[in-house]
Amino acid sequence: MVSTAVAPVAGKRILVTGVTGWVAGPLARALAAAGNEVFGAARFRDEAARHALAVDGVQPVRIDLARSDLDEVPADLDIVLHLAVAKVDSFPLAMAVNAEGSADLMEVAASRSDRLSGFLHCSSTAVYQPRDHDRLVEGDALGDSHRPMPGMPTYSISKIAAEVLVGHTAKRLGVPTVVARLNVPYGDTWGWPLFHLLLMEQGSPVPVHVNAPTSYTPIHADDIAASIPYLLTLASTPATTVNWGGDEVVSIEDWCTEMGALTGLTPTFAPTEATIAAIVPDLSRLHATGFHTRVGWREGIRRLVTASRPDLLVAG
Repeated sequence: MVSTAVAPVAGKRILVTGVTGWVAGPLARALAAAGNEVFGAARFRDEAARHALAVDGVQPVRIDLARSDLDEVPADLDIVLHLAVAKVDSFPLAMAVNAEGSADLMEVAASRSDRLSGFLHCSSTAVYQPRDHDRLVEGDALGDSHRPMPGMPTYSISKIAAEVLVGHTAKRLGVPTVVARLNVPYGDTWGWPLFHLLLMEQGSPVPVHVNAPTSYTPIHADDIAASIPYLLTLASTPATTVNWGGDEVVSIEDWCTEMGALTGLTPTFAPTEATIAAIVPDLSRLHATGFHTRVGWREGIRRLVTASRPDLLVAG
């Protein structure tokens, strides 16, 4: 389907957090290329990352959400796109960054701008309690879906806490806010499918859930950037929550099989309960804005393999 036109985001002062990460970095660059004054926030422990952003027209600013170090948050912002996240084992640190830090950021940004028209908080469909392969709407039950996944014991709970604090702060301060629950993001050079391709190359089995297929709604970086003006139309007080993903339901088994066809590698799968179960968000609220994704999942997977591992492609 084709997206109904919504005015692009242009000529705005925008803060994008988490710009050293996979999702926020390409998004900040795309917004800068579209004629916005973009500030990219992170801890910037790597000076090369700061320089690379500056070269691409994104002005680096240092913040540390764990310490509520927000002195460099710019004044007179029009939009905040908050994508910074901590995926850590420590519950106190996860809560400090993902929950308390998100509320602190909104408080500071609002205090320094009387024209803040939209605060997008990037949440996750990790907040849902998986329910077989049913499509989950924004009001469905929340749960601890990511605890079984190695290395992610705090993720779901801290993201739920973040939604509560962001929603409360938005209502208290009157900041138009949208809480966007992102499903599976990926790009030409990053994402969960690329990790699976590495496992396939090594001859290692790809973990999938015992309740197959392990399905999601992956969304390509191009469509993440394209969706921003549509998501911002939902910014309101109280905050609006919306599922954020691609139009097609695709499983890990599907995309690994497709990568096998492109490379000649044969995927093997390891069914387990120690991974994330299928989470298929209902996208009706997102689609009601007029937005639909343009990068089909097979095109996206081919682009990923071509850009990241062209040496693995087979002829044809």
